[in-house]
Amino acid sequence: MQKSLISQVQLGRQYAKEWPMRKELTLLFPEFRVIKATEFALQMMPALAIISVFVQTTYLGMAYLPQAITIALFFLSLPVQGLLWLGKRADTRLNPALNSWYKELYHKMVANGYQADASRDPKYRELAKLLKDMFEKMDKAFAKENL
Repeated sequence: MQKSLISQVQLGRQYAKEWPMRKELTLLFPEFRVIKATEFALQMMPALAIISVFVQTTYLGMAYLPQAITIALFFLSLPVQGLLWLGKRADTRLNPALNSWYKELYHKMVANGYQADASRDPKYRELAKLLKDMFEKMDKAFAKENL
């Protein structure tokens, strides 16, 4: 069953908060770059959309208002696209290689005293939670050894 657009955007915002923003993960997963770009777009695009409409209507006249609004809507859609991607990614099942790495990492963490339930069929959202717990609850040597 497909999720609604709004629920997928909300899931993307939640996933962006759950993902561990660690430089060690940048080479393994694109989430760090997408989250940073989306955060930047959330801050800058509304102002850029307003400035764009103002400049175009001031210098080109009100005849160009439809084009100015179209460009403003494009600018406003950029952060939404990032959140949609994050929402879809959070709800995507791990591929077989990542699935086995998730389970291996989970078992190593349990052997070192970690207490939480593992998912049978993990998605990227569960991987994010596990990685965040690894960085927060395990020592630095454990994290360095398992990445």
